[in-house]
Amino acid sequence: MVRHKLIDCRGNKTRQDVSEALEITPQMLGAIERGDRTPSLKLAKRIADYYKLSVDEIFFNQNGHDSFLDKEKII
Repeated sequence: MVRHKLIDCRGNKTRQDVSEALEITPQMLGAIERGDRTPSLKLAKRIADYYKLSVDEIFFNQNGHDSFLDKEKII
């Protein structure tokens, strides 16, 4: 599940620290981690780069099927 993956990636860092590095609000990061919001492709790439992972590794399941994207919630 993407939520757990993002929270695990954040580790001991605060939401404030990560959100500042990503240039988003801590509230937005929290919404993405909860699965309430889906990041734009540009933001998903920044998140993946920050955690030194690929977009696929974070936002898609192992079979390559959508696991997080919900077109109605894309920001």
